[in-house]
Amino acid sequence: MEEKIVVRRPQTSPALAVILAIIAPGTGAMYNRQLLKGLIYMIIIAGLISTLTLSPPVFVILLCSLLIFGFYIYQIFEAAQTAQAINRKALMGEEEEEVEVEEFPEAIKAGSIFWGIILLLLGVFLLLANFEVISYSTAWQFWPVVVIVIGIKFIADFVSKKREENRGE
Repeated sequence: MEEKIVVRRPQTSPALAVILAIIAPGTGAMYNRQLLKGLIYMIIIAGLISTLTLSPPVFVILLCSLLIFGFYIYQIFEAAQTAQAINRKALMGEEEEEVEVEEFPEAIKAGSIFWGIILLLLGVFLLLANFEVISYSTAWQFWPVVVIVIGIKFIADFVSKKREENRGE
């Protein structure tokens, strides 16, 4: 008779995940073998802290301080819950299957490139303002143009949907 050998995934300690997350944000996720998530957590915390070093206005200091505190607490609880979920899966015998992907998946159709263009233009605008090519105060006077462009986009989408519905009938 053949014996079935079951290799179980080693369990993780929620307490150790919490301790690591308290010491350095993101390390609790890394302990749970979620390396990318842990790296993203570290980048978020570092970005928020570096914002405070730029001598921002009081409102930005308060906002960043609240965001840092909230995110710090969140990542601690998230590390503990993930460790518990890993342990539950190990107890129930559910193992994650490794799936090899030989081809890149087909891109998801987004419908239009409108929002991509808006974000690109916004990024160019902010970059030019940072290099003082244009002035924030002058450019701020033209913010209603953004609302008008978005309104035109919504109207154009509505009209194109109506045309497609009329063709289908």
